[in-house]
Amino acid sequence: MFNTLLVDDERLARAELRRLLTSYPHISIQAEASTAEQALELMQQQAFDLVFLDIQMPGLSGLQLAPQLQNQSSQKQCRFVFCTAFDQYALDAFELNALDYLLKPVAPERLALTIQKLEQQHSAGQQQSYLPEQHGILLKFGEISRIKRLNEIQRFESIGNHTAVYCEDGKSFLHSSLSKVELRLNPQQFFKVSRSDIVRIDAISQIESGIAAGTMVVVLKDGSAVEVSRRQVQQLKQLFNTWA
Repeated sequence: MFNTLLVDDERLARAELRRLLTSYPHISIQAEASTAEQALELMQQQAFDLVFLDIQMPGLSGLQLAPQLQNQSSQKQCRFVFCTAFDQYALDAFELNALDYLLKPVAPERLALTIQKLEQQHSAGQQQSYLPEQHGILLKFGEISRIKRLNEIQRFESIGNHTAVYCEDGKSFLHSSLSKVELRLNPQQFFKVSRSDIVRIDAISQIESGIAAGTMVVVLKDGSAVEVSRRQVQQLKQLFNTWA
């Protein structure tokens, strides 16, 4: 059974999708939302396995909402399907790891392929443990929102229940804990230097001794310095001492 959320500002569009999904008894529609804000509230209250998501909505668009849905700490690996009357957003949708992209009005035979894809992913366990290097993350810098690829991010830092993200455009935030972020990062590409910091390995330009005995500091390509905890010092050395 897939607990499902429908998000669309058009009531008739939600009603039509609900009608089409009645052909699939294992798709259980638990709730509907007409705005991104309502969807976020619902996601905080209960877990969903699948979200059908409109792109053009008042306030936050579906493309802006999708990463926040993924980052909800109470959620399992939630899959989402974009439903829109416009095809120019398809590339952005798939870069955000959408399960599928449906054009309105949704054709029953096209929806059937989406459900088949969902079932195949579920049964074969094809969800990736780690996010790919080209995975897109929507980040806000001031008043501008940009999609940054994972390979452009140099550092993740724990800030309370949130995570600060550092890249060439500056600093942004994810509404997710560092521990949850860590689960999706490939350890061959990122290294946890302390309880509060994860850095991209190829962003490290040099390693220096820290102020306290037995500690170290990594200097990133942007010139920032990040302390390495004592327990991680030896692992960091081994990471670069290939022939030791």
